[in-house]
Amino acid sequence: MSTQPLLIELRTEELPPKALKRLGNSLADAVAEGLAKEQLIDGTPNYQAFASPRRLAVLVQNVRAVQADRQIIKKGPSVAAGMKDGVPTKALAGFARANNIDIGCLKQINDGNQMVFAHEYAQAGQPLSALLSEILAQAVKKLPIPKVMRWGSSTHTFVRPVHGLVMMHGKSVVAGSVLGLESQNQTLGHRFLSSGAIVFEHAEDYAKNLREQGKVIADFEERRCVIEADLQWQAQQLHARVAADDALLDEVCALVEWPAVLQAGFEARFLQVPQECLILTMQQNQKYFPLLDEAGKLMNRFLLVSNLQSDDPAPIIHGNERVLRARLSDAEFFFKQDQKQTLESRLPRLAQVVYHNQLGNQAERAERIRTLAQTIAQSMNIDLAKTDRAVRLAKADLLTEMVGEFPELQGTMGKYYALHDGEDAEVAQAIEEHYQPRFAGDALPQTAIGTALALADKLETLVGIWGIGLVPTGDKDPYALRRSALGVLRMLMTHRLDAQPLLQAAADTFPQGKLAANTVAEVSEFMRARLAVLLQTDYAHDEVAAVLAHWPQNLGDIQAKLQAVAAFKQLPEAEALAAANKRVHNLLKKADTATLPAVSADLLTQPAEQNLYAATQAVSVKIAAALAQHDFQAALTVLADIRPKVDAFFEDIMVMGKDETLKNNRLALLNELSRQMNAVADIAQLQAA
Repeated sequence: MSTQPLLIELRTEELPPKALKRLGNSLADAVAEGLAKEQLIDGTPNYQAFASPRRLAVLVQNVRAVQADRQIIKKGPSVAAGMKDGVPTKALAGFARANNIDIGCLKQINDGNQMVFAHEYAQAGQPLSALLSEILAQAVKKLPIPKVMRWGSSTHTFVRPVHGLVMMHGKSVVAGSVLGLESQNQTLGHRFLSSGAIVFEHAEDYAKNLREQGKVIADFEERRCVIEADLQWQAQQLHARVAADDALLDEVCALVEWPAVLQAGFEARFLQVPQECLILTMQQNQKYFPLLDEAGKLMNRFLLVSNLQSDDPAPIIHGNERVLRARLSDAEFFFKQDQKQTLESRLPRLAQVVYHNQLGNQAERAERIRTLAQTIAQSMNIDLAKTDRAVRLAKADLLTEMVGEFPELQGTMGKYYALHDGEDAEVAQAIEEHYQPRFAGDALPQTAIGTALALADKLETLVGIWGIGLVPTGDKDPYALRRSALGVLRMLMTHRLDAQPLLQAAADTFPQGKLAANTVAEVSEFMRARLAVLLQTDYAHDEVAAVLAHWPQNLGDIQAKLQAVAAFKQLPEAEALAAANKRVHNLLKKADTATLPAVSADLLTQPAEQNLYAATQAVSVKIAAALAQHDFQAALTVLADIRPKVDAFFEDIMVMGKDETLKNNRLALLNELSRQMNAVADIAQLQAA
């Protein structure tokens, strides 16, 4: 059966830029899925998504004009339920009547479980035109649109008003209606650079005609590559590099259909303002691309992406420079005004800023962080006076004009204002670092004082917010507790600190009864689960489970233990030792290990238990020495030496005998064996390699 490419386009008013790429891909995926489900695609779906500010489209290859005929089998009641003493039951008669067929014409087939009556018939394939409107309508319903709108007198809804619909199969228009629009073979191009309708003779002409006649690069990724290449070329001409992330590039790509990258500039005097403020103003407010010199310093040149290509771009450049000048003047004003007051002079006003209605104000929170930071500083053996000064000033910049305008600059502005006030450079650096890491993959604080503050800040958030019942659920985490937990874990691993004492210290900073009684235990388990997710990107699930069974612990040893467990799992003895460890676990569950006596060598009467005792004693010395050197691989490897003794013990010895004295002594021996086998990780968790 011959096939043709299928083109679908929804022409809209300007779509939300931050959602455009996702909308385009989602529509294309849903249309291809719907076509495949209706068996209208020959082979594996092959399609291309298009998305620009005023259109969403998809071009699907190898689409049939008509479905292939299909053999349909409708299963009815079982043979046993359909016939009683050779007479059709009501169930069978009803099934035949519903399918308009005589009972005698029904077949009997095996459905895999039993014999059933079935109606088997050939169903002629339906034409594409009979199915496409519904396929597209269902695809539109699946789009990730948080809020829809109506337009004009229409009752239809979409993310933005829709003004045109193209549905073409090869050279033919596929008749149909979606969102109140009839399909056609034409669209409109760029709002300013194109005029009149753009007609498609063939579905394959879509991207070419839009580019040549409509001044529209319809493919999102192609348009993005054009912008990125031009940005890099322009930056190279200025011996600069572009300060922008993928999110800004995606957003700008979603704002233009025919991009033109232009150079512009601003007065050098604005460079007296911290460059973080200027960069944020340019990126966030104006969607411009700041430029950095070879030393990483902001230049007073920037790049902008226009949606107009002009022989004389000067008016566009000057207009954008004028708008930016006003923005930078605001930033300059805020910066100068803020410097008229010291950070310390702002501290009393923290009491007027609510942190959370159940947890008090920012001044109270700052005191909790201050107390906790002192505890952390002592455990890290760092300067207590500088730590206290840094934590005292850490939240003061929340009351500045600049942070009020750009909350993203909290901490950063605190550093600049602290330096202006004459504070110690380490104190100023710690004020900035105490928000790090701000997101997944962000850098950790580089200074010890910054680390202490960052840990205190995030631990107070974790314990406090969790303790009043605001725990993450599903994809909802309004207080970013998952992000805080990962940040804490990364810092604890780097600085070789224990989680449990710090969680308890954080909880102790809150008034008695303010937090739920089980808060520390729940947050500890939450962090263990987050750590497992983090580690499973590099290690097997069972290896992570084995190491984290000993939680809490010094997190600085986690990586070394995981590497040791991964190596141990490859040993030929590992599988048998893991199985033996499970057996030991199960036996010890039947005993109160806390009350077991020390192992008495005199009560070990059988050679198998005597040999295991001697082996356990010998291996405990080696394991202790290895652990003292943090050589976890050596501590696990020596376990291979005792495998024959463990196997012989379980073959020859009845542990749970009637003699209580002998039973308890053997359980005590197994308890000691368990301590040695699990000194690094719970090897019972390991699966066969």
